[in-house]
Amino acid sequence: RGCSPAWPTGHGMSSAGSPCSTGRTCRSGARGSPCFRAVLKKREYGAKYTQNNFITAVRAMNEFCLKPSDLVQLRKIRRRSPHDDTEAFTVFLRSDVEAKALEVWGSQEALARERSLRKEEEREYQENIFRNQQLLKEYKDFWGNTKPRSGPRATFLEGPGKVVMVAICINGLNFFFKLLAWVYTGSASMFSEAIHSLADTCNQALLALGISQSVRNPDAGHPYGFTNMRYIASLISGVGIFMMGAGLSWYHGIMGLLHPEPMESLLWAYCILAGSLVSEGATLLVAVNEIKRSAQLHGVSFYEYVMQSRDPSTNVVLLEDAAAVLGVIMAASCMGLTSLTGNPYYDSLGSLGVGTLLGAVSTFLIYTNTEALLGRSIQPERVQKLTEFLENDPAVRAIHDVKATDLGMSKVRFKAEVDFDGRVVTRSYLEKQDIDQILNEIQLVKTPEELESFMLKHGENIIDTLGVEVDRLEKELKQRNPEVRHVDLEIL
Repeated sequence: RGCSPAWPTGHGMSSAGSPCSTGRTCRSGARGSPCFRAVLKKREYGAKYTQNNFITAVRAMNEFCLKPSDLVQLRKIRRRSPHDDTEAFTVFLRSDVEAKALEVWGSQEALARERSLRKEEEREYQENIFRNQQLLKEYKDFWGNTKPRSGPRATFLEGPGKVVMVAICINGLNFFFKLLAWVYTGSASMFSEAIHSLADTCNQALLALGISQSVRNPDAGHPYGFTNMRYIASLISGVGIFMMGAGLSWYHGIMGLLHPEPMESLLWAYCILAGSLVSEGATLLVAVNEIKRSAQLHGVSFYEYVMQSRDPSTNVVLLEDAAAVLGVIMAASCMGLTSLTGNPYYDSLGSLGVGTLLGAVSTFLIYTNTEALLGRSIQPERVQKLTEFLENDPAVRAIHDVKATDLGMSKVRFKAEVDFDGRVVTRSYLEKQDIDQILNEIQLVKTPEELESFMLKHGENIIDTLGVEVDRLEKELKQRNPEVRHVDLEIL
């Protein structure tokens, strides 16, 4: 799209394909037509402009601490609503409201004090509401709530919550029996396995807390909700595995190499390790089945689902139990070598091996959850699908600076700069108007003041129509793509 060569350059217009004086390439609705560029100039908005600003009744009462009775005598202007399903509403001139506020409060200082006082009262009111809600919740929990709970309880009964709760129970029992085996045998490998199970139990309890927090509803302080609590819990879990699991295992293995000690009979240790292998394998199977089901729902492979950390809670259980199964095999092998050769160094090497395995798992968890918390983009093909939907709309001329961020748990935030076609938006406005009436209004315009009034009226209405187009696009984008929860369209 170029500019007509007949127009001189350097005044907001240029020849085809050449930049305008604004430094940007010209775009026009039709090839060969002149390209007009708005030149932004610093304008001093004096009383002529500010005295004609409109303000709604709600804003007038909130910002200027007025009562409804104070607004009765002020001039009222009826304005059409930008939404088709909403009736026209009444606004006031801001200059009239400011004058009335000074009349009521006497001075700007008194008005400012009243604003501060009301803000403090509002803060106390919100705190009281929150306190009452907590008391009501405790009352319902004490006497029993007859309404079904669809929040945290449903989360723990199915999906990731079920996997985490099963893992907590099994790893807690494994820790208890492995600890008894270590006390009886003194094996460094068994100590590492006991610490391994303790770390898994603590970390999975942390995951359960993260799941319960992630289902909280958004509030004023967290408008995008608490979904990332799962990633935060998983990140802390990864750090915990590294600090407690890997660190203690390495320490005990090194001490075993420096100060080897003979071990007692390892028969009970082998029995406990065999039971642990069965139980950890069962938990691993539960996690694998849950991830397969979720990956199929999202249309990705098992490997992609794990690497992208789509569900961090199930990911942690999967990796921890996989490491537990490998750790049990490694510990049993090293203990077997110690039994056959009588050399305790093999058992200490097993402790170092388990520590290294835990370190690798924790490193992977820290990396994947950090990437998720940083706000990574969704797959390019999904971005292309969202962009094509907008570009195919008649009201859109071009799309720029598209950002589609994964908020976690299959929630996407989409942001784009949209260059709307002004002709299409204007036609959309004119289709809802009486063209003959507009023509009569134009013919009645005789003075610059009447022209200004005519342009302000229809210019505001066209801007309202543009807002309606933005709302329509956002609504359709969410309906066609349920994973998109937040849409931010910036008008160019």
